[in-house]
Amino acid sequence: MKVSILFSGGKDSSLAALMLSKFFDLELITCSFDILSNWKCAEEVAKKLKFSFDGFRTSSFKVLKLEKEIILEAAKRTVEDGFPNNGIKYIHQKALEKAADYFQIIADGVRRDDQVPVLSCSEVRRLEDKFNVHYLQPLMGYSRKTIDLLVKKYFTIREYKGGAFTGAEYEFELREIIRRNYSSRLINKIFPKNHTHSMVIKVN
Repeated sequence: MKVSILFSGGKDSSLAALMLSKFFDLELITCSFDILSNWKCAEEVAKKLKFSFDGFRTSSFKVLKLEKEIILEAAKRTVEDGFPNNGIKYIHQKALEKAADYFQIIADGVRRDDQVPVLSCSEVRRLEDKFNVHYLQPLMGYSRKTIDLLVKKYFTIREYKGGAFTGAEYEFELREIIRRNYSSRLINKIFPKNHTHSMVIKVN
């Protein structure tokens, strides 16, 4: 069986992919609005994972194109809220729905103590029932503390604060569309400066 996992190349989605690889063939999926080419960061990590683990089976890396209307709505919500949580969750829900149009089993790297973009139990059931899919969350039983312990064993990562590095997460295209359509000054007001992003740079 094949699982298609939403993948950014960061520590959470990489660890989730590693866990799922023990039971499924994998397809690593990165979402893009064609605003930036930051999906290439995820592709680089996908190539490292593909050839590094015995038994780590990936069929391919794919970019899943999302409609511009989605990020425009996410930007509107983010600006109105003055904080990115609802905007990012909205993108994530739409990304899962888009993946569910193409794949029978979908997954992501959300963990137990994530605030965003975790779906509620009712939202998970609605997604599975509406699209007749299986939605897997392999990290949901793990805290950040435990995940960091596992990541240290399997990966070497690089971490970045705020917008210091443009990774493949939804946030960076959301930042860019707000910069273009609203104001550059809003970016520093809306997005937490101390939020950490990660990128896998080496498989241990």
